Formats: sequence, structure tokens, C-alpha cells
Amino acid sequence: MADNPIDLDRLTEILKRAGAETIMPSFRNLEDGAVREKSSAIDLVTEADEAAERFIKTEIDRLSSGILFVGEESTAKDRSLLDKIADADVAVIVDPIDGTSNFAAGIAMFSVMAAVTVKGEVVSAVVHDPVTGDTVRAEKGGGTYWLLANGDSRKTRVNWPVPLDESIGIVSSTYFEPKARSALFRRLDQVRVVANYRNSGHEYRMLATGGCHFNLYGQVMPWDHAPGTLLVSEAGGHVAFADGEPYHPSRHHGVLVSACSRQTHRSVTTKILGIERPLS
Repeated sequence: MADNPIDLDRLTEILKRAGAETIMPSFRNLEDGAVREKSSAIDLVTEADEAAERFIKTEIDRLSSGILFVGEESTAKDRSLLDKIADADVAVIVDPIDGTSNFAAGIAMFSVMAAVTVKGEVVSAVVHDPVTGDTVRAEKGGGTYWLLANGDSRKTRVNWPVPLDESIGIVSSTYFEPKARSALFRRLDQVRVVANYRNSGHEYRMLATGGCHFNLYGQVMPWDHAPGTLLVSEAGGHVAFADGEPYHPSRHHGVLVSACSRQTHRSVTTKILGIERPLS
């Protein structure tokens, strides 16, 4: 198991407290003016996002002054943070509310997420659901565990691979170019069930705990994917960009596919994305 510079129990507790103290009091209770658009009508930020990120950053700063903090809202103000991940001795990448649109609409499907990186490699991750109190977390080389709110803990595994026409896939088409999106839609009839929950934390949890067979994303900001990809990898899945390159949080472009097996990954890239390449 990889050395983890931040105690995983401590990180988990920070995210749980952020959920209980700064997020849940505002859920279905947002005041007028508490929700703002960032880049578009589907790219939102709320006062709870900002409060949660401030809370988490304060707690992380207490652990060590040498930790690079890369939060979604912090990066909106300082994009240079993205360029520092690859070389940082230790970085914590945070999405204070993943699924802000759901949160703002009063839909109980959002997450608080964090990943720890060492020289750009993800070594641990936590995805916490403040509504149910459940947490799924992983350490590199140590497996993925589902911590239930009642105190029970279980090790998770991805689902068994099945033919593509029997598979359950989660597909986020939002950030595909129009022509690529149209081509993607035409090929999705090869999948048995296609879903999108607008919450990558929940979607990665589903894949890591056997609830689906693959996830496909056209935008790869690190706070959306660094935590979940480790959950999937440590649960026995295969994560790579459609061009075959392994996931790395310092890469911010390309189509990312996470799957329950290498063969499922290949089926998605060739049959759904139309990309022919050797099986890696």
C-alpha cells in the first residue's frame, strides 16, 4: 500500500463535518441569491459550496502548511493551481459539493469529495454522501471500502463484465462537441441501460460498488475524477482515457472511460466512441 501523507480517517472526518455543518443546513433551505451561474445555466455555485470549501481548506491547512489545496471554487479564481498538481509533494483536490445542480434543485444526490496526490499520483480518496451518511474511500494498494452510516464496513468490487448490449452505462455527454455528441447518441443503442445522475461522485460510487459497468466523461477536471477513479481502480476496475493513456489528475482534456474490466473499456472505446486501438 502506498504511503499516505494524510491520515485517511482524519480526511474522512473533515469531509463528514463539512457535510453536516456547512452543507446540510442549506439543503432545500437556500436563501434568495444563494445560487449563482458560473459559465452557464447548468454550471452553478451556491453559498454552501463556498462555505464547505473554506471549511475543508481551513482543516487541511491545520494538518500541514506544505499541502497544496486545489478546490473547485479556489481554482475558478486561480487556474494556475491546476498546473501545480503534477509537481506538488502533497496536494488535496476537493469538490465541496459535487452535483451542485442537484443540490440547488433540492435533489438528494450530491457528494463531498477529496483526493490526495503525491507528485501527481492519487494515493487516497474519499467520497462522502452527506444525505445518507455513507462514505466510500480507497487507498492506493489497499482496496476500496464502503463505510455505512450505521458503522458497518465492507470491501467493494466492481461488477462482473457482461456484453455491451447487456451493460449499464453512465454517460455524460454535456461537454462533447455537437458532432461528437450526435455520433455518441447514435451508438448508445448498443447499451442496455444509459443513465446520467449529474453527480460524478455518485456515479463512480456505483461503478466501484457494482451498480453499473462503465462510466464515460467528456470533461476531466481533477476534482470531478481524481477521487472516483481511485475508488474504481482499487475495486478492480480499469480506468484510462479513450486514447489508452492512464488517468492522471494533471491531464484536463480528453474522453475518460472507467469500466469494470479492460475488455469492457475496450468495447466502450471501440463501439461507443468509434476509436480503434490495440487492447492495452
